[in-house]
Amino acid sequence: MGEARQFHPPLSRRAFFRRISPLAAGLVSATATLADSSRDAPDLSRTVFSVRRYGAKGDGSTKDTRAIQAAIDAASRQGGCVYLPPGRYLCGTLRLRSHVTLQWENGAELFASQDRADFDPYERLPFNSFSDEETTDFNFALIRGRELDGVALVGPGRIDMARSKRGGPKPIALKLCKNIVIRDLTIENAPNYNISLLGCDFVEIHGVAIRNGYCDGIDPDSCRHVRISDCYVESWDDAIVLKASPSLGYLRACEQVTITNSILTTACNGLKLGTESSDGFRDIVMSNCAIFSNPERWPNRRASSGLSLEMVDGGTLERIAVSNLTMRDVRAPIFVRLGNRGRRQPVPAPGRLSDISISDIIATGAEWASSFTGLPEHPIERLTVRNLRVTTKAQLEQSPWSNSNEVPEFAEKYPDAGMFGQLPAYGLFCRHAAGVLFDSISLSLEDSDARPGAIFDDLSGGELRSLLVQAPRGETPALLFRDLRECLVTNCRALPGAGPWAKATGARTARLSFAANSLAACAKPVEIGNDVDPRAVIGVSSAR
Repeated sequence: MGEARQFHPPLSRRAFFRRISPLAAGLVSATATLADSSRDAPDLSRTVFSVRRYGAKGDGSTKDTRAIQAAIDAASRQGGCVYLPPGRYLCGTLRLRSHVTLQWENGAELFASQDRADFDPYERLPFNSFSDEETTDFNFALIRGRELDGVALVGPGRIDMARSKRGGPKPIALKLCKNIVIRDLTIENAPNYNISLLGCDFVEIHGVAIRNGYCDGIDPDSCRHVRISDCYVESWDDAIVLKASPSLGYLRACEQVTITNSILTTACNGLKLGTESSDGFRDIVMSNCAIFSNPERWPNRRASSGLSLEMVDGGTLERIAVSNLTMRDVRAPIFVRLGNRGRRQPVPAPGRLSDISISDIIATGAEWASSFTGLPEHPIERLTVRNLRVTTKAQLEQSPWSNSNEVPEFAEKYPDAGMFGQLPAYGLFCRHAAGVLFDSISLSLEDSDARPGAIFDDLSGGELRSLLVQAPRGETPALLFRDLRECLVTNCRALPGAGPWAKATGARTARLSFAANSLAACAKPVEIGNDVDPRAVIGVSSAR
């Protein structure tokens, strides 16, 4: 597209601006009105900076880094839009400036150079970050920015990182920036975190498509006031993962974040908080997402989890609401973990995981039980799981644990949905929790299994309501309760099975009450273990 065609008749200003993004719509409307009503309309060539005007070729072979950087620098002097007409722009590191919009036309592509020397070198921090370079570095990137205010990256063009394995520059890396918009871009073949944000505030990411990523998709680390919506993420590693790492040199929570209306396919985790959890996560809402494994893209790898909430480094994870997720062929639909890895802590001490609501989840093709695990004396607190429907595949590997008290705590272990291996329950495993509500839980099998459907171990002050669990084969109970205290089991319905519907065990069991359950389908509704005081179980016979 020639220079005259971009900024001078015969293409009017109004016609030109119809072609750029809604982000510039306000400028378009105001300018068009001025042009119609005044002979003194502003010269838009002063606010829209075509990279061709600064020497960019866009032919896919000429390095256009200097030309595009010159356009960015020119736009920054008064604020403006750097415009990329259709073409393939071969580039190394571009440094964003405040109050600049980088606008890709449809058919415009930033194409990452294969020459490492074209990129800024890795950032060297003057402190021990305790994290890897992928998490801490914000220099080695195609588009980078630091301490900026008011930047936008707007499609409908694309970024092609042109890599075929993990290890290389990030497509977008922003650190300590605010008022950021990233919209309607496609990012392909990235060897590092696709959109990497550290210590950023007021961020909108909308309509972004990430394809064939070899690392994480979208990573807000220690960020606040972030909206992620209507995205497609295809990444070998985690799709969307929030972090609270020590990479700034000080601790900062990740808080006030919403994630919604997105499609996520991954070989690791779909939606995740952690594993970087030195500070914490607060006021996070995740909703309306479809998560699935992609055997065509990764034939020998399935997603580890659909949803992971992890607090293992002493921080606080609280006020998290998750709703309306569908999952297909994800190994563990849900993984909630309070651990004690203690990264950065002089003396490791467990943090806090509380006030969590998870609702309206449908998962098929699961292989591992969903797990909710705290630590002894450090329980998960105030957890609500409602309307969970999971179908589990036939057991593919033998569980090393025959019952819940054999499962190690693994307090210091890296948190991952597969950290325990196959658990002694096929659908749900909850241990060390207080003030929980499990309501309207449906667990079923594609094939038979000898394990209980659900195990609840070391719970206090909980309510288990409307549990519908397919009975395992043999004499195994559908539900196993161990060391439950001040807990109510109500409005449940037993499905036909050879063994008891439920079994209560554990010497610490106290005031475990059963009420308003429909258990006629089972010959032996509730079995009470020899280690339980019969007076501790209320509402059923004391038959052992």
